[in-house]
Amino acid sequence: MALSLSAVVLAYLIGAIPIGYAIARARGVDIRRVGSGNIGATNVLRRLGKGAAFATLLGDVAKGALAVHLGLWLGGGAPSWGAAAAALAVAGNCWSPFLGFKGGKGVATALGTILRLVPWATLPAALVWVVILLTFRYVSLASVTAAAGLPLGLFLLRAPGPVLLSGLLIAALIVFRHQKNLGRLFQGTEPKLGQSAASP
Repeated sequence: MALSLSAVVLAYLIGAIPIGYAIARARGVDIRRVGSGNIGATNVLRRLGKGAAFATLLGDVAKGALAVHLGLWLGGGAPSWGAAAAALAVAGNCWSPFLGFKGGKGVATALGTILRLVPWATLPAALVWVVILLTFRYVSLASVTAAAGLPLGLFLLRAPGPVLLSGLLIAALIVFRHQKNLGRLFQGTEPKLGQSAASP
């Protein structure tokens, strides 16, 4: 039990590692003070280009997968501990203690967690993300739509109850973290991919 509890604490701290912030800081940029102020790959792309954005994306996905792997390993392979680690890793990304409990939107970290828990569930979500992005060119809309469909994919694949519950929680966290984006979408002021975002 102690090892399992340690695993979920570690999952939160791993998820909280601010990859985009660290990459931008290494280039002399505080990513929180430019563009949208978000530390994720989209804002890094706008300010630092494709290479830094890809590194941010890869790092965020990897930390999500690592957090779940540790949860499963230290929890004896029980899906409940992997599911708990997944939710806490995403929460850590969104509210990082290393950044004063501020952080990203959780999308790439969530992708990493589900890739480790139920890999096939990421396929329909990824397809939805790509289709929405190519059609409307709003990263936020693509992310929210894909996240909202994630629990359905888990349900259809008959994921264990704790994993399905974790997927519902993760989807809710992602939608919640995009509330300002959704407001701008309704107002018609949300920047499209390739457009500059207003400074925070």
